[in-house]
Amino acid sequence: MGEGERSPAQLCRILGVKFADQSLLIRALTHASVENTPDTKTYERLEFLGDRVLGLVVCDFLMRTYQSEDEGALSRRLSGLVDRATLASVASSIELDDYIIHGGGTSLNDSIQADVMESLFGAIYRDGGLEKVRPVIEKLICALADEVTSPPTDSKTALQEWAQGRKLGLPQYREVGREGPDHQPVFSVEVSVDGGETCIAQGSSKRAAEQAAAAMMLEAVEAESDG
Repeated sequence: MGEGERSPAQLCRILGVKFADQSLLIRALTHASVENTPDTKTYERLEFLGDRVLGLVVCDFLMRTYQSEDEGALSRRLSGLVDRATLASVASSIELDDYIIHGGGTSLNDSIQADVMESLFGAIYRDGGLEKVRPVIEKLICALADEVTSPPTDSKTALQEWAQGRKLGLPQYREVGREGPDHQPVFSVEVSVDGGETCIAQGSSKRAAEQAAAAMMLEAVEAESDG
């Protein structure tokens, strides 16, 4: 097993938090590749929670900070701040991969590091509530808000806007396959728009596969328009 190269206590100092329940911190750092570790003792459930906590804290921050922006601009700015690439970049800046507990041979790619970043937010929330996790998220994530000068539109948002602009309803996403070991799965997701053409793409998470499928669909409709 690959115990993190550094002590979790060092990570706590970087984050500026102290855990009342140390088991939450260990769980937040434990990857599913660790042998004989039940799913409930890995980071995945805390990641699920952390994703929602992150969105809430960032939304509240944006509402307070960018009071003149409309809902569309705020949504795009939110997308830029909670994007997997942003989370992975923050994880890299604090060298999070040195703290992740994992099985031998596991590649701690950007997707995994982004997931663990979210799981840490979930763990801090469980340990001390919203007011304990808020300063951590604002320090690591919200501090980047001014750098998002042109809020990006991700592929899923762009496809949704394209479909709604043509009164086609919301794009529908469906998982159609999953391959590989539990600790490094590859998901296949199909996207369709109002009974029209479908596209299938793969990703290391459902969200990544959905983004890839949306990007593929956008390329297809743009090619049809050009034609």
